[in-house]
Amino acid sequence: MVRVAAVQAGSLAFDTPATMGKLETLVAAAANHGAKLAVFPEAFVGGYPKGHAFGAVVGSRTEEGRDWYRRYHSGAIEVPGPEADRIGEVAAAHELSLVVGVVERSGGTLYCSVLFYGEDGGFLGKHRKLMPTAAERLVWGFGDGSTMPVVATPVGRIGAAICWENYMPMYRTTLYSKGVQIWCAPTVDDRERWAATMQHVALEGRCFVICASQYSVRADYPPDYDAGYGDDPTAVLIGGGSCIVGPHGDFLVEPNHRSEAMLIAEVDIGEIARGTYDFDAVGHYARPDVFKLHVNESEQKAVTVTEWDDEE
Repeated sequence: MVRVAAVQAGSLAFDTPATMGKLETLVAAAANHGAKLAVFPEAFVGGYPKGHAFGAVVGSRTEEGRDWYRRYHSGAIEVPGPEADRIGEVAAAHELSLVVGVVERSGGTLYCSVLFYGEDGGFLGKHRKLMPTAAERLVWGFGDGSTMPVVATPVGRIGAAICWENYMPMYRTTLYSKGVQIWCAPTVDDRERWAATMQHVALEGRCFVICASQYSVRADYPPDYDAGYGDDPTAVLIGGGSCIVGPHGDFLVEPNHRSEAMLIAEVDIGEIARGTYDFDAVGHYARPDVFKLHVNESEQKAVTVTEWDDEE
């Protein structure tokens, strides 16, 4: 048995140094609860710009919107980079593995990413969200197949699907084929019905699911943040819904929509075998003679430079 944590908390939006300080405090709290793995929400470092339009309508952008994007871009982190290194140092200091949602800056493009760290602080990999949803595409680029890892940790084999990636059956199947045992679902989807998706993934993948959602109020955003939520500092912008689910679809920790929270559960990786006894989506319950999935894991580059041989 090992103890795991889903960290339900909100960023201090547009203030990455303050959010990093909050992350350190929350990691320490998870460690004090005995957790050996802590999962943070989608876009925790860098922030989720809930409700903001960035001045965009079809065919037009505003100067004010560009200014807000500049602020958002400046608060994102580079990987590798100082904030990413600091997260590893925090993991090592508390001897637990970390899965952290970040907004990653790469040149002029931002990505909604997840970073994986071992309990020694070593960087184990990253996953870039393959398909930003709806208006997220205004500010986030698309990941590709080169960042879809399932990483080995002392807790178990860990992978991640960010928010509505959990609805992508072919992505789910890819992670199942890589032997994911602990499915991490960083999200900002706070709907009541989201929990059914988490149960479905656990049942389909015969894996543990740790869902970590932000819980954010108006006070977590700058005073001049105009996204239609008014000035009441207690107004809820993102309402949580984090939960932890076992490989038979049962809640180990029920969804929490009340406040920021630290959700803790004991998981037994051996329990997975009791589930795959009668269902293994990519094993004895698969029909490769009928269905095959081909996955492109090559990095997709806009520019490829080839050296020319002048003698040819």
